[in-house]
This record gives sequence, structure tokens and C-alpha cells, in this order.
Amino acid sequence: MKLIKPFRGLKPTKALASQVASPPYDVLSRAEAKEIAQGNPYSFLHINKPDIDVSDELDQFDPTVYQVGRDNLDEFMSSGVLIQDENEQFYLYRQVMGDHEQLGLVAVASIDAYDRGLIKIHEYTRPDKEGDRVNHMEALGAQVGPVFLTYKADPGITEILDKAKECDSDYDFEDETGVRHTFWTLSDKNLASEIEERFQSVDTLYIADGHHRSAAASRVRENYRKKDKNGKGTESYNFFLAVVFPSNQMKILDYNRVLKDLNGLSVEEFLNALSKYFLIEQVEGEGDAKPKKVNEFGLYLNHTWYRLTLRIEIADKLPSNDPVKGLDVSILQDYILTPILEINDQRTDKRIDFVGGIKGLSGLKERVNSGKWTAAVALYPTSIDSLIAVADAGQVMPPKSTWFEPKLKSGLVSHLLE
Repeated sequence: MKLIKPFRGLKPTKALASQVASPPYDVLSRAEAKEIAQGNPYSFLHINKPDIDVSDELDQFDPTVYQVGRDNLDEFMSSGVLIQDENEQFYLYRQVMGDHEQLGLVAVASIDAYDRGLIKIHEYTRPDKEGDRVNHMEALGAQVGPVFLTYKADPGITEILDKAKECDSDYDFEDETGVRHTFWTLSDKNLASEIEERFQSVDTLYIADGHHRSAAASRVRENYRKKDKNGKGTESYNFFLAVVFPSNQMKILDYNRVLKDLNGLSVEEFLNALSKYFLIEQVEGEGDAKPKKVNEFGLYLNHTWYRLTLRIEIADKLPSNDPVKGLDVSILQDYILTPILEINDQRTDKRIDFVGGIKGLSGLKERVNSGKWTAAVALYPTSIDSLIAVADAGQVMPPKSTWFEPKLKSGLVSHLLE
């Protein structure tokens, strides 16, 4: 079964690409998105996060919001801001952040493959967030946020893609965070065939980021099928928009936590409870507290940084045949959150929140020093090998286990459900 195929991309004009490109919808609050889009009528946030264009009194899930997104998409297309390619094509998307570079193939992925488990997940979705993307896709008749996929690195594919980027790029710009984005349309049919043939050797893809978008695409497909009784399986609604990167180019940052309270314990009592499971060392600052290896954690509490190291007698008992139990995010749950703080469900408990590693440990310190949170825990980043192992075992990670950087820009290409 083919996992991916070329498609007719909907793209911004070269002159407007950097203004159209926006952060993903799910990393911004409504207020943050509104501020970014202010004064920029071309920002893709008007399409991908249309609640910025309605009254703040209106709920973000109101049907009116999705209709505004559709109206904005129609306006972008009718005014020539976005233009659909005439032919099905692959695209290339390169991102450079500091000394890190990743080159991905932009394609559409098979929903049949997703439903059959050939495109594997590593986390559960939330019904409300999944439903939001279903409503958004159906209202727009388009997928406007790519799913971030990976595969076990193949030197042959890397060589082909490196050769493909030798042609002139469509866009090449640096965003406000200093990340460089370069995008190519691969119009050479022979090269496209070579890429498609080479990907036939890839039997599994893994969702790195975009579980809600892919799950929503599957649900939307079923809704389209009910209306299209004569569907042949080749229609665009049978696929979802994706950017596919090799595993050896993936950059995962730590995904850290802040804690609202210590479950009634004093600072001394909390540290004493931790000492049952961890060796505790007070350190000078963020640099020393930042975890350098697995089973090591940073703790910020009472204006002080600590390094926590899982006791070796506990580490030795972790099951080697369970790829989830050995993850640091699982150790956090099993030896701090559940037994000491009685936080059993990180998805729903309001006493815990998540801070992406892009903010650094200073971001944790800032949250705690604001007085709204009591403590923060820094983790060592989950590896891509761990993600693949969990997915291959048919298991899921605890929530918010991975933070991928750089983030894919929305708006550089979209997929219309014709």
C-alpha cells in the first residue's frame, strides 16, 4: 500500500509567502494569535484560527467561527493570495534553526494506511480538540495544517531529496524567531516518480505531531464517504496533508511541568517524600539543574534549583520490555505525581500545566516566581527512538511527552478536499 502521494497544493504567491506563513493554530492562545495577526491581513491565522476575527464573547467552537474561516479562505483564493497548482506534485520543506537542519517531503498521506495502523500514533487524542478539527476541515473543505510525520531514516531517500532541493525554491525567508524556511515545488515528473518509488520501501510512518489533525481527517473522510456513494478511494478526502522527515533529522526538546501546589505538604515534607525515590542535590542555577541524561530531573521550588536523580535501585527495577514505563515522563507520573501529589490524570487535572522546552528553564522559573505556581519540574527530552519503540509496541505515551522544534509553518501549502 502506498503511504503517500503527490497532490495539488494550494500555495501563497512568492511575494506574500512570508506574510501568509503563521505558527500552528495549537501553540497560540486566542489573544496571542490576535496580536500576531494584527495589521497583517495575509496572516494564515485568519484561516487556521478564525476565532481571532470574531468577538471575544463568541465561543471558539461556535459554528460561526468555522464559517468565518471558510469565508477568509475563499477571500484568499479569489483575491489571488493563494493559488492551487494545476498538477499533482510533491514539495520540499527545509527548516534551519541554529545549527539544526531538517528537510521534509510534503505530500498527502493515506487515510486507509492510518486506519490500518501503518501510520502509527503514540498518544491519545482529546474528543473536544479532535471535534474542533473535524468542524474546521468540514467548514473549510480543506486541510490547512500539515501533520508532522517521520520514518526510520533511509540514506537512499535522503540522497534523492538532497538532489531535489538543487532547483530554485518557491520561498526562502527567516521568521521572527530566527528560523529559516525554504520551500520547493518538485515539478520534475521523473524525480517525483523516483521519490514515490523509493518511498515504497517505507512500510511504516509515525506521527510526531498532529494526532488530532490525522484523527479528524479520518472522521471527515467517513462523512464525505456517506455523501459520495460512488467514491473510488482516490478522491482527495481519502488523504491528509503531511510533511515527512527522516528520524535522524528530528529535534525533540524537553516538555516540562509546573505544579500548582504540593498537595498540602511543606517544602521540607515534599523534599523528604521525594528522597524516597530520588537523590536530591541543591544546585546553583538553571544550567546545573537542566537534566543531562535520562532518569535525571530539575526541580525549582522556593526560589531554589535542585537536581533529582532516580535512585539506582528503582531504575534497575524498571521493566526493560515496556517502552513506556522507562520513559522519564512515566517516572515523573509514577514516583512524583501519583504517590506524592495525587495528580493522577495530567490531561484533566488543573493543578499541573505544561511548558515547552523552547522556553528554557528560565520559562519555568518565571512561571513559579509569578506566584501562580508553586514548583516546576524539568525533564530530559524523550528520544525519537523511544517514540518509535512505543508506537511499534502499540502503546501510547503519557500526555505532553514530546515537544518538536522547529514548528511547521501553516499556510505554505494546503490541501483542498474536492
